[in-house]
Amino acid sequence: MELIVTEKDNAARRIADILSDGTADAERVNGVNVYGWGGKRVIGLSGHVVGVDFPPEYDDWRNVEPHELIDAPVDTQATQEGIVAALRRLAKDANRVIIATDYDREGELIGKEAFDLVRDVNETIPVERARFSSITDREVHNAFDNTGEIDFNLAAAGEARQIVDLVWGAALTRFLSLSAGQLGDDFISVGRVQGPTLKLLVDREREIQAFDSDDYWELYADLTGEEGAFEAQYFYLDDDGTEARRVWDEGAADVAFEALETAETADVEEVSRRTRTDDPPAPFNTTQFIRAASALGYSAQRAMSMAEELYTAGYITYPRTDNTVYPEDLEPEELLDAFTETFFGESVEELLEQEEIEPTEGDEETTDHPPIHPTGEMPTDLDDDEWEVFELVVRRFFATCAPSATWEHLRVVAGIEGEASLPSGGDAGLSLKANGKRLLEEGYHSVYPYSSADETFVPDVSQGDALAVSEQRLEAKETQPPRRYGQSRLIETMESMGVGTKSTRHNTIEKLYDRNYVENDPPRPTQLAHAVVEAAEEFADLIVSEEMTAQLEADMRSIAEGEKGFDEVTEESRELLGRVFEDLRNSREEVGDHLRKSMKADKIIGPCPECGSDLLVRKSRYGSYFVGCDGYPDCEYTLPLPSTGKPLILDDVCEEHGLNEVKMLAGRKTFVHGCPLCKAEEADAEEDRVIGACPDCGETAASETPRDGSVHGSDAPVSQSEAQSASDDGEAADDEGGELAIKQLRSGSRLVGCTRYPDCEYSLPLPRRGEIEVTEEMCEEHDLPHLVVHSGDDEPWELGCPICNYREFQAREAGSELETVEGIGEKTAEKLESAGIENVEGLKDADPDDLAASVDGVGAGTVRDWQAKAD
Repeated sequence: MELIVTEKDNAARRIADILSDGTADAERVNGVNVYGWGGKRVIGLSGHVVGVDFPPEYDDWRNVEPHELIDAPVDTQATQEGIVAALRRLAKDANRVIIATDYDREGELIGKEAFDLVRDVNETIPVERARFSSITDREVHNAFDNTGEIDFNLAAAGEARQIVDLVWGAALTRFLSLSAGQLGDDFISVGRVQGPTLKLLVDREREIQAFDSDDYWELYADLTGEEGAFEAQYFYLDDDGTEARRVWDEGAADVAFEALETAETADVEEVSRRTRTDDPPAPFNTTQFIRAASALGYSAQRAMSMAEELYTAGYITYPRTDNTVYPEDLEPEELLDAFTETFFGESVEELLEQEEIEPTEGDEETTDHPPIHPTGEMPTDLDDDEWEVFELVVRRFFATCAPSATWEHLRVVAGIEGEASLPSGGDAGLSLKANGKRLLEEGYHSVYPYSSADETFVPDVSQGDALAVSEQRLEAKETQPPRRYGQSRLIETMESMGVGTKSTRHNTIEKLYDRNYVENDPPRPTQLAHAVVEAAEEFADLIVSEEMTAQLEADMRSIAEGEKGFDEVTEESRELLGRVFEDLRNSREEVGDHLRKSMKADKIIGPCPECGSDLLVRKSRYGSYFVGCDGYPDCEYTLPLPSTGKPLILDDVCEEHGLNEVKMLAGRKTFVHGCPLCKAEEADAEEDRVIGACPDCGETAASETPRDGSVHGSDAPVSQSEAQSASDDGEAADDEGGELAIKQLRSGSRLVGCTRYPDCEYSLPLPRRGEIEVTEEMCEEHDLPHLVVHSGDDEPWELGCPICNYREFQAREAGSELETVEGIGEKTAEKLESAGIENVEGLKDADPDDLAASVDGVGAGTVRDWQAKAD
């Protein structure tokens, strides 16, 4: 049996489909998908299925000093035991193994890990390596027809990075966390690449905070001739003879504006035209792809994730590459022709009309992977975001095959006679200039709309023409601080400094967000980030040294090229970390104090209205967030926060209460909560609106409608326990039948809940935003009114009966409406659907004896239990 090992399951499925010509069948081995045909089997890993870690005796953070990790042994342990067992089981019976993981440092290491697992059970079997840059028919067949050997040097470079990152990350993370008393989920993480990246962001923030703006003024006017009007700007010659537009003295600006304001005409003194060639862009490497995707609104992590999916599906080439030069065997006409009968046909037709196609080249040429480009396969199953990224890659390839664009630039200078005292010290008249541009030949812009092709209109004028002057204006401005790094610009800067690799830089940025070092986009460092960088600079600057990290990256490249050994590099790295700890260990208390103060500053939202101490965002023992007073236990003032998402304190401050507004980060469901005190007061003022009897305890309740007390809404999960204050707003309900009411919670959420809470915890979710209308239309099944949500200019959302709506939501989440009934799982739901029961209503109407006879392993009593729970 021939065994093929790929990096992921979707790659295994794709490669099996190609090599088997669509005949491969899937089976399960130890719970893992294996694709087979003839005498071949393909198994997909899940990236690294083994990992490096310290032995168990080093797990206790409190009993093992962080510096002891520097020289601690490192073990390799299975992290995906099911996949490891399946691989070993298949390898025992194989007579040939082909490693087909991604071809880069990380992929080679994953392949070497698979090689070791195979060798554990079969010492003599030949193991070969298949390398490809796209998962397409031609390239996959070529790769498997021309297999080679594993590059053990490249794998060793990847393993060295693992060891170095483990030792540095674990030792420094434990030291900082223990120093600050931050353990559990809130530990303080730092690593070899994170440190220098964080310093980049903090240094830029320092520049912004230290920036002193200067005032300046600019003067504008509209000039009108026979062909139309255009805007012109005042300029003067500076001391060194260069043109300047900013006037730095207010008095001089006023004098110049007075002369401009009184002018009626300006005489054209200069008209000059020139053409400029606008060359197409170079092919995409990873960094430039991320930059282009960022302009479309995608984070680096999201862009790379979608690119990897497109690669695995066979639509684009491998997305982790430094190369910007297409290989010699790439036939651009052939690849373009593959898109002729597609959505891109018009662009392709235009490109193929050229006499000769010579793709552009960038400055970086490598031999591992080509630049990122389409494979010629057209997808049929992409969502909107994936299609947008796919189109970006396709059109970038088109652009590299397109001709240059040609622009015409027109410069017009007009003078106003007078004797104004100018900023440059002269007393001649005023000069105004305008620069126009128009696209003479579209070139690559016709197929690549991502590069600006905006024109600036300046009409044809001739020297000596008199132009009317109007709409004179003087604009006061001030210089701006440097911009924060956007994610793509940060990655470019990391690349130029040698920090991280093309495969890790976007992950590093994501870790900074995850560990609460940065917030917002562009990323802004938190107080914790400032504290970590400041502590490192004062006590151990190697932690944030770009030179140190760049040197380690260079050492790993040397391992890959066979110039240095694995042991040499890892030992040098441990020695370097040892020197860092020589400085740190004597400063543990100061480092801890500094970190604690900064972490507290990150959580302050404003003054407590009861005692004046700081209000802080806190985390309860159950994992939920709330606002509490720093004066606790003397002051027990609290405010609730929504239960969905992680709170981010914004710069915006509530004018009424002086508290910072809060945003809840919840992926695509992120929302601005606002001032927590405003939300609480709004809830206090809102009366409950009764809409019907409670199904659990009301007078018209069914015998039993089980609920678990928790709610998962379409906006945010809420529960009645989160809303104790909602029931406190009015009088407590008596012990008689409860009623369902629309409740506004102090956390900002809303729900339909029982008025007898907490004795009855029945609740249903409602959308967080919009005005809720209670209609006269009633649900026949539950005797509750239909609800409609009105939100601004959007179409009204007909929510309907809240119970029916929640049931539908549960069905969407579970994948089948039947799975919302307690006791029915995915497989049972499939059996019921095969028997003709497609939904809860069908289950309730079914005859228990007849249904039990139709479904294996289900008795009539079980069906009756389901029907009772479905009522």
